[in-house]
Amino acid sequence: MRNYVAVDIGASSGRMILGNLVEGKLNLREVHRFKNGFTFRDGHDRWEIDGLIHEIFAGLEKLKQEGVTECTLGIDTWAVDYVLVAPGGEKLADPISYRDSRTQNKIAELTSEIQKDDIYQKTGIQFLELNTLYQLYAEDQELIKQADKILLIPDYIGYVLTGKKAAETTNASTTQMLNLRERLFDKDLLMHLDIDPCQFAELTDAGTYLGEMKPKWHEKYDIPACRVITVATHDTASAVVGTPAKGKNWAFLSSGTWSLIGMELTAPNTGRMAFEENYTNEWGAYGTYRFLKNIMGLWIVQEIARNSDSRLSFSEMADQANQYPFFKQIIDVNDPRFNHPVHMITEIQNYCRETGQDVPESIGELTNCVYGSLALRYAKELEKMKRITKRDIEALYIVGGGSSVAILNQLTANLAGVTVYAGPAEATAVGNLSVQMITEREIKDVDQARDLVRNSFDIKEYKPQKIESASVFEKYDKIIRNK
Repeated sequence: MRNYVAVDIGASSGRMILGNLVEGKLNLREVHRFKNGFTFRDGHDRWEIDGLIHEIFAGLEKLKQEGVTECTLGIDTWAVDYVLVAPGGEKLADPISYRDSRTQNKIAELTSEIQKDDIYQKTGIQFLELNTLYQLYAEDQELIKQADKILLIPDYIGYVLTGKKAAETTNASTTQMLNLRERLFDKDLLMHLDIDPCQFAELTDAGTYLGEMKPKWHEKYDIPACRVITVATHDTASAVVGTPAKGKNWAFLSSGTWSLIGMELTAPNTGRMAFEENYTNEWGAYGTYRFLKNIMGLWIVQEIARNSDSRLSFSEMADQANQYPFFKQIIDVNDPRFNHPVHMITEIQNYCRETGQDVPESIGELTNCVYGSLALRYAKELEKMKRITKRDIEALYIVGGGSSVAILNQLTANLAGVTVYAGPAEATAVGNLSVQMITEREIKDVDQARDLVRNSFDIKEYKPQKIESASVFEKYDKIIRNK
């Protein structure tokens, strides 16, 4: 029995999942879980990247103690953030978080030099201030000059483990610097940043063997022999691989800290409507594209929990939300004010007050407001996608942690008028493991991987229920328009 290890690190936590094929089903076991988060240091919100790498070794040591002597390993994380690496291989500084304030107004500044439409036609990527393009535009120029390589977070971790540098494409595309036609980092955009293309590692597709663990790590830690495989290193790309979809007319929603709602296409869509609606064309595994929209996700609920003294679990918060009528209060979940506010509860209350709505007070009311607003945004974006792609959508597959929020799944089905299939919650790890298994030829391709997911996990179905939605959408449009 082969052992596959998924290192799956999100913005708030990381986990290491051991995967095995057992009697035709994928068996998962969480080996190690650890916290993640940024802290304000040296003038910026920074990730403790060395601590994350230490946790990977801690998880591998646990595996060795349990008798696992050999494994393959794949790494996926969040996108856009990077590490500047000196010629000697050491990092020049801890990486800065995409939520740091340094990129404020940087889109406007850079697009005064090069037109937005030109950037979109080159890259097909939506305009978000957190994109690597604007982070590097705001970066300390002296540090950039000192850097031999600029490595995104999972690529940097892979480099530390193996000594091999790569720029995996599903993640590299999120930088808004890859040229769709040339399939290289765009020289014109890099010129505006005063960055040499050689400062990026060679582009590498998901499913590529990266290397063996460095001998020095075996000397320092008692860990299994590991073959590191470059999987779909952007967590959303892995989640889409791990989506149990079938047929053609489906959309996906990777629901976690962020909500990524979109469709899997075989060619990018950079038409006028896609540009005006700020849709993105991130590169997917195996020649696909993730045509999607970023929506602020369960981050808002996480912050409500953090700001409150109630100590309710997320499940209990959902139960309390269901005790109130939905859509009494509606917010624009993508308003920048909810990106990193000092106090999320106060920000939501101020938004409702400013838009003439009743102000939510209890945790149940606040959570109700967020879930209702998310479901409305999901439904609106699905309609936009259908118009832009000229394709029907008959099913929505919700994966990730948010797939366990039953009331949000049902609200989405009702408002969008499509059947929702929810699960698995660990789709990102499943996609990570699937790419490893395809690379090792234990399964054939993504279609077989998705068959395996459907056969291995409990996928819940939510049929749309008839509701009076016209007035709800009218209220939503009015609030968004007049905010």
